Amino acid sequence: MIEGAMMMEELEQARKIIDEVDGEMAKLFCRRMEAAKKIAAYKGARGLPIFDPTREGAVLAKSGERVADEEMRAYYTLFQKEVMAVSRAYQRKLLSGERVAYAGTVGAFAHLAVRRLFPEAEAVAYPDFFAAWRAVEEGDCELAVLPIENSFQGEVGTVTDLMFSGSLFLNAVTEMPVTQVLLAKKGTSLSGIRRVISHPQALGQCAAYISSHGFLTEEYANTALAAKYVAECDDPTVGAIASAEAAEIFGLSVLESNIHTKATNATRFAVFSRSAHKPSTNECGVRSVFLFTVPNRAGALASAIDIIGAHGFNLRTLRSRPMKDLFWQYYFYAEAEGNLSTEAGREMLAELGGVCDRLKIVGVYKRGDENA
Repeated sequence: MIEGAMMMEELEQARKIIDEVDGEMAKLFCRRMEAAKKIAAYKGARGLPIFDPTREGAVLAKSGERVADEEMRAYYTLFQKEVMAVSRAYQRKLLSGERVAYAGTVGAFAHLAVRRLFPEAEAVAYPDFFAAWRAVEEGDCELAVLPIENSFQGEVGTVTDLMFSGSLFLNAVTEMPVTQVLLAKKGTSLSGIRRVISHPQALGQCAAYISSHGFLTEEYANTALAAKYVAECDDPTVGAIASAEAAEIFGLSVLESNIHTKATNATRFAVFSRSAHKPSTNECGVRSVFLFTVPNRAGALASAIDIIGAHGFNLRTLRSRPMKDLFWQYYFYAEAEGNLSTEAGREMLAELGGVCDRLKIVGVYKRGDENA
């Protein structure tokens, strides 16, 4: 028992040292980035590239002189490389503006959402949700705009899973009307279409229309990429379900518009970044998003829900998702009206921590952002 207590004391002492060092490093980091800001201004004024291999090579060479311990020296060099990568990303943002990742290509609904939310930013296309997410995690982009829910098809499960396993924070949500149209090569008639391709969500939104025409379907990674495929393929019997903007971009004809089953079709797009937005405690219209798991026993989920309501949080969304690495085990996505930054929010999280096996705050955003 005595030995165990001593080990615990040593552990706590080591953690205390790490916390103190992290605090000092944060101050030094900000000081370093202020210097990087001046360097960016110098380079920008003279048209110099951000990456200077000679300078970075000299910095890394000094790393070996600063750390005497051979084993630690290797890790310090790795640390120095990461710091310089962060510095380059910051300088690039200062000189070129924000880069916003999205999945698909020009003409995709996500691309339209980026243009609406960040008209001055550079929209950067990635092949799928995971690649766009990783681009922000790794510093290639500052933000990612990804769909999280459709009014007809429901949640976008892949993005929900990224929230559960990834490190980004949700900071804003916008609701965007989605008008699905059937596109085909110029000169093609509706009667000539035999097969339509699109993203699974779009195919689901237009299921009744597809069935009424007897079309075969094929899933594609993205609506705009489907339109691009139709424009480039030699088969005139293939059509794509995408946006009207995609028709203009890829030189296709619009055979029919508003082909989605539900008249009011909309998708919620979320903005993700590496840092969490913290609204003021007196700000109104705030919503909080968090994920959690509960023990597999009777009443565990009900206890979590009761805690959320007891602290004045109005639970607007609660849905389960399967955990990929555990058979028949689930985690829960929760979205509630209320601000986790308030005292009530902190108390709620503390109580939830006592009944949940895992609790993760995804983000807090202002409700008005949904209609930005």
